[in-house]
Formats: sequence, C-alpha cells, structure tokens
Amino acid sequence: MIFAESGYLFLLLLIPVFIIVQTVVLRFRRKRMEKFGDEALVKKLMPSYSRAKVWLRLSFFLLAFFFFVIGISRPQMGAILKEHKTRGAEVMIVLDVSNSMLAEDYSPNRLERAKLAISRVVDKLRDDRIGLVVFAGNSFVQLPITTDYVSAKMFLSSISTGSVPIQGTAIGEAIGTALRSFSAQSDRSRAIIVITDGENHEDDPVAAASQAAEMGVRVFTIGVGSPEGKMIPFEGDYLRDKEGNPVVTRLDESVLQDVAAAGKGLYVRAGNSEFGLNPIVDEIARMDDEEYNSIVFEEYDELYMYFFGMALFFLVLEMLIGDRRSKYHLFRR
Repeated sequence: MIFAESGYLFLLLLIPVFIIVQTVVLRFRRKRMEKFGDEALVKKLMPSYSRAKVWLRLSFFLLAFFFFVIGISRPQMGAILKEHKTRGAEVMIVLDVSNSMLAEDYSPNRLERAKLAISRVVDKLRDDRIGLVVFAGNSFVQLPITTDYVSAKMFLSSISTGSVPIQGTAIGEAIGTALRSFSAQSDRSRAIIVITDGENHEDDPVAAASQAAEMGVRVFTIGVGSPEGKMIPFEGDYLRDKEGNPVVTRLDESVLQDVAAAGKGLYVRAGNSEFGLNPIVDEIARMDDEEYNSIVFEEYDELYMYFFGMALFFLVLEMLIGDRRSKYHLFRR
C-alpha cells in the first residue's frame, strides 16, 4: 500500500497527545473532586458519572481520527498495468562526445548546441520512441529506447565529453550499438540519427550504415562544425598535439554524406539557427508508422472511501455513548 498524500500521516502523532491531554484532565478533575471529601462519598453524590465511558468515548474518537487521517492520505494499492497500442517510429540518436565537440563553432560549443537541439526535438515527440547512444573512442547506450521523454531529457542533460573515457571518434561502432538497441518487437520505422563532426579515426562507418540499411534501418547524419575548423578549448588553453601545436577539428562532410547515402538516409549540415534535426525528424515522420505495445502503470486502486466509512462509523459510536453510568457492569467504574 502506498499513500498519494503521505504528508498527512504526520497527523497521527496527535493521537498520543490526545491521550496525554485526557489523562491530565481526568487527574485534574479527580483532584478537584477530592477537595469535596471522601472519594466514595463523592461517587455516591455523582452516581451517573462513568470514568470508563470517558475512556471508551476517547477510544472511539481516536479510532475515527486514525481512519480519517489514513483516508485523507489517499491510500492506494495494486497499480493497474495496462497495455497500450500506439503508432510511431523508433529513433536512436547517436551523439559524438569526443573532445572535438568542445569546439566553439556554435554557441556555447558543438556539444551543448547539439544537446539543446535534441531537447527541443524531444519536446515535439508524441508516440515515437527514442533512445540515446553516446560515443567517442567507443560507445554505449546512455538511454534505452523509451517513450519516457522526461527521463530522456534528464539523461541528455548529464552528457559531457567525460561520458566516454576513451577518446576518439568510432562512428561505425556507435551505429552498431544503436542497431542492437532497437526493441525486438519492431521491424520497421526505425532510424538512427548520427550527430558528429565526421572526423572518423577508428573504423568503417559506411559499412556499418550499409548493414543498418540491410536491416531496414535508415541512417541520417548531421554534420557539426565547419570545414575551416576550430581549435578545441582544453583546461584554460587549447588542446595540443605531441609537438605542442593546437589541434584544429574540421567538419568532414564527405564521410557523413557517404554514411547517409549507404544508410538510405539524409545528410544535413547543422546551422547556427537551424541545427538540422527538424528536416530529419520531418523525413522520419513520413516513414510508415509501426504499431507497438507498451505496458504502463496507469493508476492505482483508491481505498480512501473505505477508511472514511470506518471513521464515520466510530465517530457515530462516540457520539452515541454518553458520560453517564450504564446499568451494565461493563461501565460501572
């Protein structure tokens, strides 16, 4: 059982306070009665008063209060699992997080600008599923394929050039990682979007894109940077090679164009105002939607009405019982 409004449960701490107050009041009343004379004599003068009934009324009141507090805390039980059928595409975004993405062709740099563009695309998604792969010298899945767009943006915000410890630009491996990350139930309407400067130093990305196309997955590429190149900010200076010369990172459009062609996709060069994701997302939207099932926790069974009923029951009992002594031995005290 869980409570949707668990903060109200702190009101239960008042129960011992009620008991303490009642005890103090009864003791104070008893001392006042003792001033009038012998206790046995006072009882004869007040034959209708029953201390047992006072405690019984308090017990019923505390039970009513207990169930009322539980009720307003909205107890819930048994999340209902519901299966939804929706239509959409599956998109794996493959993001370069190598040091070259720190170049400031864009404001504030290539990586932050790419993250902002991805975040804006996520805001526009409805039924499509999205996943995220980050890569440099190797790659891994940052976010498995999902429709949880809130989590997608949360994982996206945590990405930095330190997300992958091995430096390099292994585009081919990253495409392979994305291919293995699609859900088993989908066999069409799948796409990979590679966002990188295209400086591949590790493997054969064109072969990886061709393999993806054979599996029915289209590969789109977005080129980040400029052919003229930019130096890479690093620890207050610029990244330098072994000879001490600043490293200049340049956009390699030819590689990305070949990858997009092999993957039967589209190449777009990122601009300052339009990063390039929107034309690709529009192209993906024209693909045939895939119907897929998703299991979600939709709602819980609300139980508050039962606790309110119990609270009302004990409150009525408390009101029906007076302070007068009963003719039954149970209350003769």
